[in-house]
Amino acid sequence: MTAELEARVRANPLWYHTIEVAPGVVTPGWFDLRPIVDKMPWPDVRGKRCLDVGTYDGFLAFELEKRGAAEVVATDISDHTQWDWPVDVRARGPEYLAAAAGPDKGSGFRIAHEALGSSVERIELSVYDHSPERLGTFDVVVCGSLMLHLRDPLRAMAAIRSVTSGVFLSSEAIDLPMSVMHRRKPLLTINGVGGLVHWTTANAAGHRQMMRASGFRIERHSKPYTIPYGVSHPARGPGLGALSKELLERAVTNGPGVPHHAALGAAI
Repeated sequence: MTAELEARVRANPLWYHTIEVAPGVVTPGWFDLRPIVDKMPWPDVRGKRCLDVGTYDGFLAFELEKRGAAEVVATDISDHTQWDWPVDVRARGPEYLAAAAGPDKGSGFRIAHEALGSSVERIELSVYDHSPERLGTFDVVVCGSLMLHLRDPLRAMAAIRSVTSGVFLSSEAIDLPMSVMHRRKPLLTINGVGGLVHWTTANAAGHRQMMRASGFRIERHSKPYTIPYGVSHPARGPGLGALSKELLERAVTNGPGVPHHAALGAAI
């Protein structure tokens, strides 16, 4: 059985999350949330109805389940054409990503779901289309590393607010130098070009302000932390810029990776 599972894990073209799906069987993810998951300001999810928005391989959905949620729903887009592709890569982006990650965006989730014996329900739905009419409401909603990939992050957070009856735990990529230099002033940078599909990146104060603007009162928040790269992530390029970024990450956070900030907001 273990050999069969290992073969299924190897056959999946791309793993976004690093997940131990069975003792000794770990998916070769691009990112590894296991060392930092407890840095997030988790609410008590025991016995509650919970939602993971933009689940991809399902790490946070399975974490909700592990923490005792009564029901977990996980949402994500159904295929690569539904990304918010920037204009300069819109024509070739979906085809490229389908070749690199496989045409079936939910394959990793299904492998992990079955191996873990999970009862999480996965629904194919864009964050923009979340509504109480479609999903009902949730005591706890979590969303990780999604807003930077969206052209309209405030519209997305408003949709999340519409299905949140309790609290929203948001973990997002941040601009670390801007977070260090401007601890209190909300700031946001705009990219919107290229195949990484990076639209906007806020500083930590900007991330919290986006949540406030979307109808959440900040209850607790983390210090900046980095999500470590997984074994499948491409190596960071050489050069002075990459070195200076890594030195800043080591000085301010837990080490090299993608700088993040997490906040817990109550729906108002």
